[in-house]
Amino acid sequence: MKLPVARGAQVKAYARRLVLRYPGPLARTVALHALATASGLTVPWLFAQLVADPGRRIDAVAAAIAAFVVLQALLTRAAFAASAALGERVLADLREEFVARALRLPLSTVERAGTGDLLARSSRDVDLLEEAVRDAVPQVLVSAVTVLFTGVALALTAPPLLLPVLAVVPLLWLSTRWYLRRALRGYLTEEERFAQLLDGFTETVTGARTVAALGREEQRARAADDAIRASWTAEKYTLGLRQRWYPVLELSYALPVVGTLLFGGFLYLDGHASLAQVTAATLYVQQLGYPLSVLLMRLDEFQLGAASLARLLGVADVPPDRSPTGAEPSDARLSAREVRYAYADRDVLHGVDLDLRPGETLAVVGPSGAGKSTLGRLLAGIDGPRAGRVTLGEVPLTDLPLDTLRHRIALVTQEHHVFRTTLRENLTLVRDAPDEELRAALDVVGWAGPGLDEVVGSGGHTLSPAQAQQVALARLVLADPHTLVLDEATSLLDPGAARALERSLGAVLRGRTVVAIAHRLHTAHDADRVAVVEDGRVTELGTHDELVARGGSYADLWSTWTR
Repeated sequence: MKLPVARGAQVKAYARRLVLRYPGPLARTVALHALATASGLTVPWLFAQLVADPGRRIDAVAAAIAAFVVLQALLTRAAFAASAALGERVLADLREEFVARALRLPLSTVERAGTGDLLARSSRDVDLLEEAVRDAVPQVLVSAVTVLFTGVALALTAPPLLLPVLAVVPLLWLSTRWYLRRALRGYLTEEERFAQLLDGFTETVTGARTVAALGREEQRARAADDAIRASWTAEKYTLGLRQRWYPVLELSYALPVVGTLLFGGFLYLDGHASLAQVTAATLYVQQLGYPLSVLLMRLDEFQLGAASLARLLGVADVPPDRSPTGAEPSDARLSAREVRYAYADRDVLHGVDLDLRPGETLAVVGPSGAGKSTLGRLLAGIDGPRAGRVTLGEVPLTDLPLDTLRHRIALVTQEHHVFRTTLRENLTLVRDAPDEELRAALDVVGWAGPGLDEVVGSGGHTLSPAQAQQVALARLVLADPHTLVLDEATSLLDPGAARALERSLGAVLRGRTVVAIAHRLHTAHDADRVAVVEDGRVTELGTHDELVARGGSYADLWSTWTR
């Protein structure tokens, strides 16, 4: 599954709204750029006056030129500082909005899309957009104002000498239009290929031990080569566009200067223009070359920035996985009715019916691939069923706001992240609580690790897998949900550590409804009831003793486990 990309109209509308949030700073920035450009335009005029009147004192003209050059430098510096400040405000807003959009993404969507795409958007695309806003936007603004003012100055100095400039406009227009129509699509493809490359590299690195254990190094290397080749092909395409467009631009800058000199010379010889006019016009046309070059070249960065912005905004186009109605559950009874769920149009759950009694522990067991984890995710409200209903107190879980759902039902998996910060901040991610409550939550799970002020996680105090799980469980104590779904939460621990941790779970689970999905059948032995899932169906349901006495699938599993 690919995360969506925003349409061009959405990108333009959002960029317009983002910039216009700050009309005052924007007006100040434009005014400074205009003053800087105007001060620079006086230099060609002063040179023209010197040509028109050779008897004029050169030192006075040189002093005036130097004064305007210094003034232009000061104004330009102030203008770029104002542009940078405005750009940082815009970037700060954009980053905050992207993080907010990303955090609102349904977890099921993130998992199906893979981490590479979202990681590429939050890193490479943000970086490319920052470069566009910091560098391209101020320079385009300066160049646009300079081109406009220089054109006006040229028209006021010698209107006929605008003709050589206007003659190359069709060439610039057609070549730029040809480029822009292809560049945005090319850059979007380039970013998509990079995301796929990053996704493959991430999987290979995180699964390096599995790759080595299975002897699949060459296979992963070939996959990496294919991803690099696809990324290189996409970048080669956009490079080819630039190689064809840039020479046309260079020609377009040179032709007006030559045309102005030749045409101006004819006008001077015929007496239709003075030498001062031809000199000033030639200098103005020559001055047009650099800002026009910057303006068009920076369009390339604009294309990259627009492609990145489209990918960042596309995150908001992911449809929500729930439609809260505001209904409140009448009780804590969790039920599934005729539940079906599909991956890639293939059902993996087939009409599951299940009722959980408040306060009971239900163990869900069965062979790998039977649908246990999928059922657990549905009961936790992570995914919604394709058909049927999963309800809490007769209210479908997808009708509950996410905050309400997470306060009532929590999913604990074998994956639990410890952030690189203090233990205190890791715990208060759930809610702000005084240190006394934090220590009490740690005591419940039998914590014997570092103190609240100790930095844990990557680069800090290294926690064992069991300690990382204890941090996750302490968060649960603070969240205080009435229903817990434990999806093989201790399966990655060694049996001794898992058994010790499961014993410490007693205090956490007491009084709560618990769905425990596990391979280790001692969890089922200790549960109030056991549900056996096979081929996406609940085939047996009862207490441990009842199912063993029945002599069915669970009895076979128990016999194998205890043999």
